[in-house]
Amino acid sequence: MSPLQRREFLAAAGLAATTAMMINAKSAEAGDTSFQNNVPDSELAGPELPTFKFELEKSEGKVIGQSFGKEATVKQLPISKGIAGVSMKLEPGAMRELHWHATAAEWAFVLEGRVRTTVIDPEGGAETKDFSPGDVWYFPRGHGHMLECLGDRPCHFILIFDNGYFSEFGTFSISDWIGHTPKALLSKNFGLPESAFEGFPKEEVYFARGAVPPETASQPLQGWKTPALTHKYELLKRPPHRTFKGGREWRVDSTHFPISKTVTGVILDLEPGGLRELHWHPTADEWQYVIEGEVSVSMFGSHGRYRTETLSRGDVGYIPQGYGHSIENIGRTPSRMLIGFNTGEYQTIDLSQWMAGNPTDVLATNFSKSASLFEKFPKRDVFIAPKSEPGSKG
Repeated sequence: MSPLQRREFLAAAGLAATTAMMINAKSAEAGDTSFQNNVPDSELAGPELPTFKFELEKSEGKVIGQSFGKEATVKQLPISKGIAGVSMKLEPGAMRELHWHATAAEWAFVLEGRVRTTVIDPEGGAETKDFSPGDVWYFPRGHGHMLECLGDRPCHFILIFDNGYFSEFGTFSISDWIGHTPKALLSKNFGLPESAFEGFPKEEVYFARGAVPPETASQPLQGWKTPALTHKYELLKRPPHRTFKGGREWRVDSTHFPISKTVTGVILDLEPGGLRELHWHPTADEWQYVIEGEVSVSMFGSHGRYRTETLSRGDVGYIPQGYGHSIENIGRTPSRMLIGFNTGEYQTIDLSQWMAGNPTDVLATNFSKSASLFEKFPKRDVFIAPKSEPGSKG
């Protein structure tokens, strides 16, 4: 290779590398987690950790009648680039119209009331299911669906999306599409006269309102095959995953709910003074929503950076992948949190587990303390620590 050819080759290689880095950075900024560890996060690069708290239920959101949708995305909570959440309430007879999400999968937990969903997949399957408090659904990215309130009482549920950049600009509603498509094109598409589309909404409906749905779901226009994997999981009807003196945990990931390949959900109950011990998640970000109670959440961000936030009912917290943290019930009543992870396979490493996995002489050297001290430490992970007894130290 001549010097000229070598220079041309190196220039081309450099351009290709620069282009690849720009593409990777753009992908990461758009919520693609495959590159997130290669691109510095400006929100986490400062000498102080940013806030990881957002008062979701105190925000205004989108309100139509007695129904609302309140978002917690990177717009409201800049640190939350890996996961977004929505608090949604539907009044009787209201329906979140037919839509799909182009940029995220949807995972949901029902807090109050009853909800009916219908979802369609690319394989020609459709499933209609009814949900009660404690139930979960999961819709893969891009699958068309609708949500409607059942019965004469409102329903309230929390939606978790596996992309913090999820927003209404990544959501496509059927009324918005049809309302902006020329009638001639609609006529040709459906084989109906253009007059059939007179009076259709010109703008997005978002929350459609009508009669209360029948207790038994109506049949679709055409029979559809049942999907291979159900979209429903009855989380709180199952025994807790783990129970301790200071609390208990329900957990569902893809090992028990196979369709949920990108989201794991947890319900964490803590007694007053109970502590979900210091830990981190190697493969996922953590999104928190306080259902009941008051909790103190700590986050460790390396290089001496440490931040604590107090979260109350309706507040959201967010812990980036790999950051150390803990959750403690600081109230006088039991607390309950909904926690979502942007992974289908749950992983965690607890601080007590890490300590117990090392020889005492290693710990003695690390901390410049006697090996006998570490013989008193727990021999396995604590996971949930109960309230300290009066007079105890620690």
